[in-house]
Amino acid sequence: MSIHSKFIPISAAVVFLLFCALTSGASQTAAPRPQTSIAYRQVTDEVGRTIRLPLSIRRIVSLAPNLTETIYALGLQDRLVGDTDYCDFPPEARQKPKVGGVINPSLEAIASLHPDLVLVTKLNRLETVNALDSLGIPSYATDPHTVEAIIVSTERLADLLGASETGAAVGKDMQRRIATIKDRLNSVSPRRVLFVVWTEPLISIGKQTFIADALQHAGAVSVIDSSQNWPQINLEEVVRLQPEFLVFAESHPNNAAHTADTLAYLPGWRVLDAVKRHRFAVISDAVNRPAPRITSAIEDLARQLHPEAFVESPKSDRNDENGQGPTPPRTAPAQTVPPQFTLDFPLPQRCACAR
Repeated sequence: MSIHSKFIPISAAVVFLLFCALTSGASQTAAPRPQTSIAYRQVTDEVGRTIRLPLSIRRIVSLAPNLTETIYALGLQDRLVGDTDYCDFPPEARQKPKVGGVINPSLEAIASLHPDLVLVTKLNRLETVNALDSLGIPSYATDPHTVEAIIVSTERLADLLGASETGAAVGKDMQRRIATIKDRLNSVSPRRVLFVVWTEPLISIGKQTFIADALQHAGAVSVIDSSQNWPQINLEEVVRLQPEFLVFAESHPNNAAHTADTLAYLPGWRVLDAVKRHRFAVISDAVNRPAPRITSAIEDLARQLHPEAFVESPKSDRNDENGQGPTPPRTAPAQTVPPQFTLDFPLPQRCACAR
């Protein structure tokens, strides 16, 4: 018998034993293991779309500055993994990874951040939302048109992200500040104003915008009565209407600056009484963003348009010479425009995240 034939029974035995061992192991591991799956829910966003979201949202991308501000106001900035090039408030937001502009974000950059949710507004294009959907990335749209709607939108977003208590606290603080301003302005007449979005061409705001509503909360009413959100206005019509004040939103210092003196020399503007009297109100660009910070812009504008309503009466127990009580404070003069101001409001785009 050869050496090879002697090892055949031994080899067969080894193969048999290995087979039995593998079969035994397979039988022990064949029992079904619990599968870890992501739980989902269905919600309706502010433009009426029904979307499917994970119950736990840990990674968020914001495609609008106001949404980034809201995330920070809710204290959820640790979940914000990316935003746009224009998300600059608070300053810490500038350090977040950028995905491009509001109108043309990079889908590749968004996908690389692996978000659970992308927050959008009607400024974002429908094509962007559809592309996100095709990639399996859910998006939630907000669309407030009044100050009250901004408060409700903030609370809804907080609830969506599991921060209901914080959202309720932020909303309550916004309502308190608006109520305080209302009490201050209770006895004053509204100022007739022109809110300048853009100077050349001259663009203002329509009556259905949240900015028009913010003006009303600040004790002002726009002289422009238009159903368009961002109407282009003929300067001759503004001269006919003669607004009491011109209202501008400040911007970044690196944009082209305009001064009161420069505006006074522009054709047509010099005949406006508001220009002749230097009646300008310059507030922060928070008024351009439907986010919690808009209450600060409203208060700032109210103080500039109605300084007399914010003068505190001095506390004194002494009567005046006629025994008629303390002398009432002098009314503060209307504020004028600072040495420089700039405009930074994006020109209207014909786009929407859903129609």
